[in-house]
Amino acid sequence: MFLPVIVLAGVVVVFFLVVISMYNGLVKLRNRFKNAYAQIDVQLVRRYDLIPNLVETAKAYMKHEQDTLQKVIEARNQAQKIQVNLAQNPADAGAMEQLSKAEGLLTKSMGSFFALAENYPDLKANTTMNSLMEELTSTENKVSFARQAYNDSVMEYNTAREVFPSSVIAGMFNFAAAGQFVVEEPKAREAIKVKF
Repeated sequence: MFLPVIVLAGVVVVFFLVVISMYNGLVKLRNRFKNAYAQIDVQLVRRYDLIPNLVETAKAYMKHEQDTLQKVIEARNQAQKIQVNLAQNPADAGAMEQLSKAEGLLTKSMGSFFALAENYPDLKANTTMNSLMEELTSTENKVSFARQAYNDSVMEYNTAREVFPSSVIAGMFNFAAAGQFVVEEPKAREAIKVKF
């Protein structure tokens, strides 16, 4: 008579251990992609800090290009605003999509800025501008690597929450899908080309 009760108790204990293990695994994966976004966040902040310095340096040389300079600053401000909100909750797939679009617009406006800057030889010779360009190029590379690591973490998390039986646990405990950080604009997929 005790044997069926012991077997049933053992099955229940094993079931709960499996559920706890799956839940903890999903939590670890969610924290991993949030940490990966934090690495992007650090690089984006650096990038957003460099852009006003570039524009300010260029203003002295590009007096007739105020519209382009203004578009760069507006695109930067929009992307930064979304990035600050997203840093509070990197699991918000909608906000990630907004950031991707804003980053695409920023990259496009920066491309226009660099294309115009090529027409100003004195600006190209400016040491401050060259130094800022080097820092921006380095930061762009770091953003790309951080974005790749983030997308890998998101893929791993989303896969874990979609496969059975962890999909049941994900549904029970509201593990929402995470959004990848993809660049929407085809031109924005290209690295910013710096020619000085």
